[in-house]
Amino acid sequence: MAYQLGQWRGLLAVLFISLTLPVQAKDDLTLNDKDYFEKPGLNVLVFSNWYDGLFSDSKTSGVELIHHGERTVTNGDVRLNATPEQWDMTPMFKERKVNHADQSIEAFLHYPDQQFDFSIKVTKNAEGVRLTVNLPKPLPKSLEGKAGFNLEFLPAAYFHKSFLMDDTAGGFPVYPTGLKEINGKADPIALAQGQHLVFAPEDNERRVSIRSASAPLELYDGRGKAQNGWFVVRSKIPANKTGAVIEWQIDAATVKNWIRKPMIAHSQVGYHPAQKKVAVIELDARDKKVHKASLVKINADGTRKTVLTEKPKSWGKYLRYEYRQFDFSKIQTPGLYAITYGKQETHSFRIDKAVYQAAWHPTLDMYLPVQMDHVTVNESYRIWHGASHLDDALQAPVNIGHFDLYAQGPTTDTKYKPGEHIPGLNIGGWYDAGDYDIRTQTQYDVVNTLVTAWETFDLKRDTTSVDYARKFVDLHTADGKPDVLQQIEHGTLALIAQHRAIGHAIPGIVEAHIDQYHHLGDGITKTDNLIYDPKMGELETDGFKSGKFDDRWAFTSKSSSLNYGSAAALAAASRALTGFNDELAKESLATAKKVWADEAAKAQPDLFKHGNTTGGKLEHEKLKAATELLITTGEAKYVQAIEKLLGEVEFAFNASWFIRAIPHMNANFKLVLNNKALAYREQLKEIESKNPFAVPITEGGWAGSGAVIRHALNNYYIHKAFPDVVSRESVLQGLNFLYGTHPAHNLSLVSNVGTRSKEVAYGMNRADFSFISGGIVPGILVLKPDYPENHEDWPFFWGQNEYVVNLAASYIFLVNAAEELLKE
Repeated sequence: MAYQLGQWRGLLAVLFISLTLPVQAKDDLTLNDKDYFEKPGLNVLVFSNWYDGLFSDSKTSGVELIHHGERTVTNGDVRLNATPEQWDMTPMFKERKVNHADQSIEAFLHYPDQQFDFSIKVTKNAEGVRLTVNLPKPLPKSLEGKAGFNLEFLPAAYFHKSFLMDDTAGGFPVYPTGLKEINGKADPIALAQGQHLVFAPEDNERRVSIRSASAPLELYDGRGKAQNGWFVVRSKIPANKTGAVIEWQIDAATVKNWIRKPMIAHSQVGYHPAQKKVAVIELDARDKKVHKASLVKINADGTRKTVLTEKPKSWGKYLRYEYRQFDFSKIQTPGLYAITYGKQETHSFRIDKAVYQAAWHPTLDMYLPVQMDHVTVNESYRIWHGASHLDDALQAPVNIGHFDLYAQGPTTDTKYKPGEHIPGLNIGGWYDAGDYDIRTQTQYDVVNTLVTAWETFDLKRDTTSVDYARKFVDLHTADGKPDVLQQIEHGTLALIAQHRAIGHAIPGIVEAHIDQYHHLGDGITKTDNLIYDPKMGELETDGFKSGKFDDRWAFTSKSSSLNYGSAAALAAASRALTGFNDELAKESLATAKKVWADEAAKAQPDLFKHGNTTGGKLEHEKLKAATELLITTGEAKYVQAIEKLLGEVEFAFNASWFIRAIPHMNANFKLVLNNKALAYREQLKEIESKNPFAVPITEGGWAGSGAVIRHALNNYYIHKAFPDVVSRESVLQGLNFLYGTHPAHNLSLVSNVGTRSKEVAYGMNRADFSFISGGIVPGILVLKPDYPENHEDWPFFWGQNEYVVNLAASYIFLVNAAEELLKE
């Protein structure tokens, strides 16, 4: 959804909403200097954030309430559906005006195809805030009965709670029932209709009252249409009206003088005795009490001994919270500990030399094999999924954009016609994330990272059996083969299949239909595993082919960036697979060298770009290929390429590739890198000073665990090459962040790693409010202007909770890097 700015004029019709709050003069809502309304226990945001530009409606826009510290209401906006799902139409944003003089915020929006313009204005008044939707002219005929003002309430915040609609009581269901909305075909059935709706009358921290003076209120359960739907309160905009067409009165209850409880951010995994140990205490900005922090040792008989008590050091303000730091690095005695601050106490954690030794096991033992495509994955009595997508794949049509950031250019760049089956793509690869596509950029990143982990740390763990002849993977069952090598092999098979079938790397393979894409459950049920034959009827099959168009599309446009990235992984894999799968190793190296030669022979590189599926920056991907081919072959042409690229690409982001090349370069190369590392040290100081966690915390629509891991890995390589320039603590801080030393809460962001970790995440089993052991979530999403968030009660926030497979490989490397550094 693009931003559009402009001036809007005209006669205004009114949709009226007033948020009435308890009359407490010193606690009245105030439009603050960050341009949202606040009081203790309640914030009202008005288009501080916008619908996600990559993945449509991510439940982070419109009018929103942060109610007693939790964002429980969102998407206050004019919508064209009663229960909008992710891809349903949203308006385009034009501009927002903040007026501190009259304490108002007004957002201007429109639906261009319907020629429907409106604004939403929120103004503070004596009772709370008033919200109006303003129209320059009556509702277009095409939108009559469709357009309405929606306000969405987080289901998890209201599970096991009640509502009152007028005099009739009801309960919020934990699971939806009844008929769903089918766009253009069927309307949803309301849970209740009336003039006065009260959410959670029994709960002072969640009670919200809405009273309508005109159009009826309608309460819907959006989860019938999509599992990630919310409870929706809606009033339709009446036809042929101007002026005040709808009037709501909303009362959001607050606890008087409410202050958020302190949160003690610390590592749920624990600490090595020799490492720096700093807990970060997150405080409400109005919490002026200063307590001492204590480290308590927990003994076998349950008794406790306070081993350190200190006043935590004030760090200052970051985002909306104040922070203090409790440094207990001096405590090195192994044992079980907890931290207390005021009335708060953490869960137990270890101080132990072996604290990181097994922290990567769940990721290798469980998460990576569970994500394996084209095989059945079995765990004791449980089948995680069957051998899925054996009918891969059909050539994607030309000149098409896909809803998951894929696109096909004006030609297929293959010998296949649009819709024709491309043989040989139904092998290897991992489900990319919480969805099931084979995104090539992710695949080669995993392979490359696992190869470097194999070569650096000699990881020989074996707990998974892989049988390609039977397309069967059995968890918790050794087969005499290192699991890392088996995962490298699986990813390499997917990459080499593209070169065999097509002759170059491709953006990826993904569902053609959106109703397949949002599939949840066993991947084998997404297609019939029979090759599509358009000559057959939809229900016709001969056991090998069928007339059911459910096969995935292969997007095949040429991209030099992708080709180089794939070649890098294949060159690296050839080293790891030598002696394990010699035939595949030889083919991988030959293919990588051919890619390099093919790209060098082009008059111009193929620069096709779309979304996040066509590779990184060309120079970055070329550097990867040159480095891996140099390490593998030692040939001078790759030395020359790296020397040239050293002057063209940023050192900090690409440090690992340059440093891994050092043994194969001339002596001057390391001296040049040393100078670049010294310059980076100054950048690092600035990065580590920006927040109390001393890591780069991103502020985009996708949270930043990946950025934290990449930052830590680059610091590892720089430290190994230049130990006096970057300390090992700049590596370990990345793990501390993942394990709970981060804003918002202190859960480990690695499921099943640490005393308390993410147990509700956006994996293939997210509809069950569950997790996959060893998966890493994106983590802490920073919503503008100052709200860090990660929900443990709602898995469907993909920007916070979606596992992505390449983070798994990077995490495995990082844990082993930490273990190695702590042996220095």
